[in-house]
Amino acid sequence: MIDADLRARIRRLFFAEHWKRGTIAAQLGVHFDTVVLALGLKGSPSPRKGKLGKSAVDPYVPFIRDTLKQYPSLVATRLTEMIRERGYKGSAVQVRRRIRQLDLRPRQKQEAYFRLNVLPGEYGQADWGHFGRFPVEGGERRLYAYVMTLSWSRAVYVEFFTDDKLESFFSGFVHAVEAFGGSPRVVLVDNLKSVVLERVGDLIHFHPRALELFGHYMTWGQPCAVARGNEKGRVERTIRYLRTSFWPARRFTDLDDLNRQAAAWVEAVAHQRVVPGGYRYSSLLTPAIQSVLKEMGIKRRLTVHGLRRTLNNLLRQAETDIIVVQACTGHSSDRMTSHYSHVADEEKHRALDKVFEKLGSGLSEAAHGEKSGVPGGVPDA
Repeated sequence: MIDADLRARIRRLFFAEHWKRGTIAAQLGVHFDTVVLALGLKGSPSPRKGKLGKSAVDPYVPFIRDTLKQYPSLVATRLTEMIRERGYKGSAVQVRRRIRQLDLRPRQKQEAYFRLNVLPGEYGQADWGHFGRFPVEGGERRLYAYVMTLSWSRAVYVEFFTDDKLESFFSGFVHAVEAFGGSPRVVLVDNLKSVVLERVGDLIHFHPRALELFGHYMTWGQPCAVARGNEKGRVERTIRYLRTSFWPARRFTDLDDLNRQAAAWVEAVAHQRVVPGGYRYSSLLTPAIQSVLKEMGIKRRLTVHGLRRTLNNLLRQAETDIIVVQACTGHSSDRMTSHYSHVADEEKHRALDKVFEKLGSGLSEAAHGEKSGVPGGVPDA
């Protein structure tokens, strides 16, 4: 007897949703003949199968069941070899069929996942991505991308290195913190050797220099569970996005050129995309700037990151002391300041004029010395 509610569901899926009978049976967990009867279609249901016939596999069923309990993913061909050592004469086809008929293979539990909702500034995720090799003088070098993503805003920092060692990880972390203007309270990382020296279950032996780095920036490095890449899915998806959006057909002259292109891509592409929640990272930072630009009649789109780079260049062109430049821009190293610096043509011309002026005065002094009989020459610059 088919329940009235079940009959109604079957008929709706077949006549309204146009599902196939086999699909309905699989999704509702009922027999195919039940679907046929509920639909009232012509033709009688197929005769039900009776008892299973005897098989040469039957004496070995207890052994197969116990083995599959211990190794659920063991294939039928390997099981066949094992029971052949115990006297079985048949084929793997019979073993495979018996496993299916008697449902001997334990069903794997489906793990449920939920979306991680975090507060602004609470979590960040960092990881390495391998991008093959690139030619250098005398051979080839591996190419790695250090990627950090802020979990709430999806802000991205990307920097390429020729290795994934301790110093490169620390350098990428420091530069990411400078680019973001601060560090998240917790940084989820993989079980990298640069962070985790040893791990047994939940007992983690951190690298002492990693603890020193995290303590300096008042954050905490939290390694993910072993073989649990889903725990840092945001940075994994960012690396995949980097591979598909930035990397294909990319040409660069050296590592510095590649990092400049990556920084431009992050600002122009990655930070302009709409992330879950319906907002853009750039829209979280620049509404006040855009409002001022609108009042001034400037239509060009500017961002906080772009304005900071402009400030950096203007201060340098004004021959401001490097310590003052770093204090104004928030950079903690000369390397980061030079990374975001652009040498204008006027600066080049000014520098060359000084060189020529120096050379001219040196030649004049040398000529005067020869006339007066005093040995002379171009002074050391």
